[in-house]
Amino acid sequence: MSSGSSTEKVGTVDAYYIETVDVEAASQPSQTVHRYERTLGNPTPVGMVSYATVILCSSLLTLHAGSVYTPNLLLLFSILYGGIAQTLVGLMEMFLGNTYNASVFLTFGSFNFSHGAFYLPSIGIAAAYSVDGIPSEEYYHALGLFLSVWTFVTFIFTIGALRTTLPIVGMLGCTVLALSCLAANAFTGIESLAIAGGALSLCCAFGTYYAGLSMLWTKQTTFSFIRLPPLLLSPSHA
Repeated sequence: MSSGSSTEKVGTVDAYYIETVDVEAASQPSQTVHRYERTLGNPTPVGMVSYATVILCSSLLTLHAGSVYTPNLLLLFSILYGGIAQTLVGLMEMFLGNTYNASVFLTFGSFNFSHGAFYLPSIGIAAAYSVDGIPSEEYYHALGLFLSVWTFVTFIFTIGALRTTLPIVGMLGCTVLALSCLAANAFTGIESLAIAGGALSLCCAFGTYYAGLSMLWTKQTTFSFIRLPPLLLSPSHA
C-alpha cells in the first residue's frame, strides 16, 4: 500500500474526535468544606419568668399589698411584659418543633393581652357593663365567665403536662385552683375566695420561677450549689 493511501485512511479516522477520561490519573484532593452549625438558645426560661412575674404582680394586687386597690398596675406587666414575651417565646418554640410549649406560651400570651384589655378604657369592656360609670353586677359575672373559660383551658394544659416536671405541674395546677377561686369570687363577691385565689397565685408564681430558673441557671452561668434540679416526674417521654 502506498504512503499516500495510508495517509488518507489515517486522516479519515482522525476526522472523529472522541473525548476520553484518564481513569488512572491521580485525582485532585477535594477541598474540605466546614459545615456551619447554628446554636439555638432555649426560649422557655423567658416565657416562664415572664409568666411568673405577671402572676406575682396579679397576686399582690389581689391581696391588696401596700394598700393598693386599683388593679391598673397589672397592665404594665400583663401586656408590655407577659403578653409580648410569651407570644414571642411561643413562636420560637413552634420554630423549634416544641408543639406543647408553643401552645402554652401562645395561649397565655393571648390571655395576658385579653386580661389587660379589661382595664383599658379605650377597649370599653368596663363601660359596656357599667351604669353611670359604676361597674354593675353583670360586669363581675362577665369577669367570672372570662376566668372560668381560662380555668378550663389551663386544666387542659395541666393534663398534658403530667409527665414533665413537678414545678410545671404544680404551677399549672395552682393556676387552675387560683382562677377557680377568682372566678367564684367574681360570681359571689365572697372576699375569702379572692384571698385564696391570691395565695394560690403566689404559690403558682414561685413554682413557675423554679421551673424557669432550673433551665436558666446552668453550669455556664452560675455555681453548681446554686443550680436547681428540674425534678422530673418521668425518666422518659415515651
